[in-house]
Amino acid sequence: MCEDLRFLSFKVSRVFVFVIKFSMMNKEYLIYKLSDEVKDSCKIDNELFTKYGVKRGLRNEDGSGVLVGLTNIGNVVGYETDENGKPQPAEGKLFYRGYELSELTTPLLTEKRFGFEEVAFLILSGKLPDKEELEAFRELLNENMPLDHRTVVHLVDLEGNDIMNILARCVLEMYTFDSNPDDISRDNLMRQSIELIAKFPTIIAYAYNIYRHSEHGRSLHIRHPKENLSLAENFLHMMKHDEYTELDARMLDLLLIIQAEHGGGNNSTFTVRVTSSTRTDTYSSIAAGIGSLKGPLHGGANIKVINMFHHLKEQIKDWKNTDEIDTYLRRMLNKEAYDQSGLIYGIGHAVYTLSDPRAVELKKLAGDLAKEKGREEEYEFLCLLEQEGIKCLMEHRKTRKPACANLDFYSGFIYEMIGLPQEIYTPIFAMARIVGWTAHRIEELNFQGRRIIRPAYKNISETREYTPIKQR
Repeated sequence: MCEDLRFLSFKVSRVFVFVIKFSMMNKEYLIYKLSDEVKDSCKIDNELFTKYGVKRGLRNEDGSGVLVGLTNIGNVVGYETDENGKPQPAEGKLFYRGYELSELTTPLLTEKRFGFEEVAFLILSGKLPDKEELEAFRELLNENMPLDHRTVVHLVDLEGNDIMNILARCVLEMYTFDSNPDDISRDNLMRQSIELIAKFPTIIAYAYNIYRHSEHGRSLHIRHPKENLSLAENFLHMMKHDEYTELDARMLDLLLIIQAEHGGGNNSTFTVRVTSSTRTDTYSSIAAGIGSLKGPLHGGANIKVINMFHHLKEQIKDWKNTDEIDTYLRRMLNKEAYDQSGLIYGIGHAVYTLSDPRAVELKKLAGDLAKEKGREEEYEFLCLLEQEGIKCLMEHRKTRKPACANLDFYSGFIYEMIGLPQEIYTPIFAMARIVGWTAHRIEELNFQGRRIIRPAYKNISETREYTPIKQR
């Protein structure tokens, strides 16, 4: 009897295992089948975009952006209009509230002082602060920089190696701790904006230190921000304690300024404006912006550049030989070398033509920092890569349309010289851009004539008749 029961039990077990395996196989096949069907259902002929006058990626034929809104905050200039009304390439310019970027950064470099808080005040309010206003604003940011105990505990419990995802989750968690999260009045929006600007450095620094502890077994350091430090200094303090120089901090401060705003048309800012137009809460809108910035075609591009730079340092023997450099860059463009993407990362921009003003500023900063760190040779090699990369790209495209180095070409190198890990390169971008995001959200919810943003898509599928399930 026992033998029979054991045999029966064995057969039932085998049948059970077979059923599970068969079920799993069917599920895997179904996923494959659905995925295979998508190959056909997602096909859209490029000619149809021209036929229906659809602007791919919200871009005009000349690469400029399609006008979808108005703003007082930032202006990105890459073209000038000639006497016939046609756009012509021009030296790039970036304006914050009507002030050209170089007008804001030059005094900071000359006077060797920190300016991110001053620029944040300008972008949020529309005016430059006087000394009393600036000091009060700095104190307000410092007061809001520490995280409450609940947020710190929540951070410790979060798992994962992507700081951007952790940042987004923490932002959404802030909704829970906000006593008035859904109020979209100007006063409440400004309060939320200041709190987000102040807390981003702390969240990012803590998230990285927790990640380093959990993933690499390093000591866990939770350092509190200090009242007498600038936002840039506080971030480096929380990341590195006292292992940074004054120049490191000033360079980071300028990096934050340069990345704080870029008009309403960049992908992440537009995402914030689109979601804000629905009148959703601030935290949901900012979390959406973080998700957008994370993408490798947006904020994640700086990592692509620095990794490419390290590869080129190894592959090119003579860093001053333009023939050797050109040969390898052409192989990259032909998808024969490096990652076979056909790209030279950090070269080219959707709006800027002759130059990206942010890259121009960062190139100067990188040169100053390279002298302090004893990395002049690498800096000169990077500058030569910029020069030859632009030349090779234009030759490859067989066009006279100019190309230029963009923001990401030098930013990663600066982060590396400061001693910051790659895991936080894109989060630092978010730490800067939160200023622009919140300013655009406030504007989107307060200008006259606002409407929910709802673009249109042209449907190109044919009308079909329904087939009953028994006949399929």
